[in-house]
Amino acid sequence: MDLNFENVINAVIAIVIGVGALIIYFFGSNWLLDNIFRDVVREDGHVEKSRESIREAIRPWLFVGPAIILLGLYLVYPAIQTVILSFFDENGNEFVGLRNYQWAINDGEFRQAVTNNILWLVIVPAASTAIGLLVAVLADRVRWGNIAKSLVFTPMAISFVGASVIWKFVYDYRGPNNPQIGVLNGIVQALGGEPQAWITITPFLNSFLLMIILIWIQTGFAMVVLSAALRGVPEETLEAARIDGANEIRIFFNIMVPQIMGTILVVWTTITITVLKVFDIVLAMTNGQWDTEVLANYMYDWMFRGGGDFGRGSAIASVIMIAVIPILIWNVRRFQQEEAMR
Repeated sequence: MDLNFENVINAVIAIVIGVGALIIYFFGSNWLLDNIFRDVVREDGHVEKSRESIREAIRPWLFVGPAIILLGLYLVYPAIQTVILSFFDENGNEFVGLRNYQWAINDGEFRQAVTNNILWLVIVPAASTAIGLLVAVLADRVRWGNIAKSLVFTPMAISFVGASVIWKFVYDYRGPNNPQIGVLNGIVQALGGEPQAWITITPFLNSFLLMIILIWIQTGFAMVVLSAALRGVPEETLEAARIDGANEIRIFFNIMVPQIMGTILVVWTTITITVLKVFDIVLAMTNGQWDTEVLANYMYDWMFRGGGDFGRGSAIASVIMIAVIPILIWNVRRFQQEEAMR
């Protein structure tokens, strides 16, 4: 394997400079703060006026301030610019008001993308969370549970594009008179059925087959988080329920699920936000063909590929951002409620 030493040296230099800059900033900013707001001390050493409270109030902002500035520069500013651009024409020069949003409402492909996104939002978080919870519960009851958990968690280490390539071979179809290499068609043929071009059959099935890829990836995340939460359920409570005659199903729904409901909601909302950004899988598998279009892929089409209309692309991006906001607000409120209860 060829090793580009120039790139390695550049990377090492970048790391040294970056770490060095952080160290200088840490000590330098604290030194400045301590000197600008130093205590007023008399000649006999007695502190006449302490400014400790001012220093302690400012000190945390020395560390979060750069992060806030970077977030504002690379996240908030582009988001505001995107919303502004959605009210301009395809080149971003002429103000057109709500025309881009009116186009979106009347555009059939946009409505189909919205419908598909809603299906993704309904099915993927629910299925990933439910399967993850099921695996977390069952894996702890068998000897080879850790092996099962490892296998379920492995897809988390695969990129969305990599997972799409794997599943392309699962759904692969080579025509009626050609040998099939797809796993799904292999199973169908073994059962005496005819091979199918699964991705192109019906709109719902097409999208559902793509959703399975994201469910496959996200189930591992759900399983790990929920498994940790289940370990927090007091064993005494479970034993007391068994002594009272409750069966395992009743214990699961009446004791375990209520006690980890907060964690379940966190997992569900986290996967929901991931689903709102779904793009790679659709791009790699169908590129939005055969009624599998989603908003992120449609935005990319209009913004950078073929469409070349920054106004319409920004309008679609604004719709995606608006869809994410209620979930973020709900998450923040829930976090504040949990903090208030502690």
